[in-house]
Amino acid sequence: MKLLITFLILFTSAIVPITAVVQEDLSLGEALQTGLQNNYGIRISVQNIEISRNNNTWGTAGRYPTINIGVDQTNAFSYQPDVDIPGTTITNKLSPYVNLNWILFNGFRIQITKDKLGLLNQFSEGNSAIIVESTVQAIILAYYNVLLEKEKLSVLEEVQKLSKDRYDYELKRRELGISVSYDVLQAKIAYLSDTSNVLLQQANYHNALRNLNLVLGEPVEKTFNPADTFSAEMLEYKIEDLILKMEESNKTLKNQYINLALLKKDAEIQKSYLYPSLSINSGINMAAQRLKPAGGTAYNRSSYDYYVNFSLDFNLFNGGNTKRAISNAKIQHRIGELEIEELKLILKNQLYTTFELYNVRKQIYEVAEESLKSAALNMSISNEKFKTGAINSFNYRDVQLVYQSIAIERLEAIYNVIDTHTELMRLTGGIVRE
Repeated sequence: MKLLITFLILFTSAIVPITAVVQEDLSLGEALQTGLQNNYGIRISVQNIEISRNNNTWGTAGRYPTINIGVDQTNAFSYQPDVDIPGTTITNKLSPYVNLNWILFNGFRIQITKDKLGLLNQFSEGNSAIIVESTVQAIILAYYNVLLEKEKLSVLEEVQKLSKDRYDYELKRRELGISVSYDVLQAKIAYLSDTSNVLLQQANYHNALRNLNLVLGEPVEKTFNPADTFSAEMLEYKIEDLILKMEESNKTLKNQYINLALLKKDAEIQKSYLYPSLSINSGINMAAQRLKPAGGTAYNRSSYDYYVNFSLDFNLFNGGNTKRAISNAKIQHRIGELEIEELKLILKNQLYTTFELYNVRKQIYEVAEESLKSAALNMSISNEKFKTGAINSFNYRDVQLVYQSIAIERLEAIYNVIDTHTELMRLTGGIVRE
């Protein structure tokens, strides 16, 4: 038993310096800034926004003409045996050209496409906002989880110190012949148990730090000291106000409305095929030719060809494909409307559930706060009673365990309030502003 307690004490002293190393302080604001800069999902979404912005141009929509330039070069060798002077005629030809194609009208499809490209850009920005929102929530919860595990460690270390004091007290009593070995053994067992709890909690604390590093995109070995206090504001909300905020600002819902607008544009694009299409094709062809007839002298000639052509195209019948595409696009739009109604119902249900849970957790925290005050006072009184012999070691140990349990329940109550408050802010679209 002495060997075991010596090992635990040495092991504790070996772990404690990990947390005692000089560490930089990290506030929640700094954690959010770091996480938003490093998060891979956000960085990828920013690149997607850049792509959608590049595509959101009139050129992509088809407003401007396409102009091509090129040159053709041909060489011909023609042998003519039936002429007066048989031989080979050599022809060399160089033909540069410029060609312009321009759609003048195609059922307003160009304008509709440009509107759709603008909506796609908004949709990409909305997706990025959702990723930012989720990242902020994850960082907040990971940061406060570190504080939670740190505070739990402080509680367990406090109980461990009380157990150590009790164990030392029993050892002195035994030296004086007042205490028996049984009491010393009980004190030692309690101290060893509390030491094990401290060791396990130190591991939990380090795991919480590593998890926060993962969320922040920082190296796993990086250490820091969370600088904010572990506390929660007890705010009052009205469910009617939260529902209004959710319907106006929820990022997922707003993006769904953009998606509905995209479906509407798809239907308009299909309708544009009911209109005729008018285009112009214009250009110039030039030719420079050198001919050398058999037995004759080579000579040069050139030509220029200008043209302006108009094309009017109108589909009279294609097996009903156009009308079928229009009908399908309208159905997709109705599906989009139903998805919005479903999403609103789901979000409203989540909001009511989270709102009720938030209020319950606030009440649990208030109860835990009062319980801790009573448990701390009981601990203080019991400590004095134990030293005077008014209560035995079993009673004193029970008081210690009750205090430990209530103290940890209070810390978890604080974290739970922070958790539900953060979820309320996400549902109502206010987490980024907060």
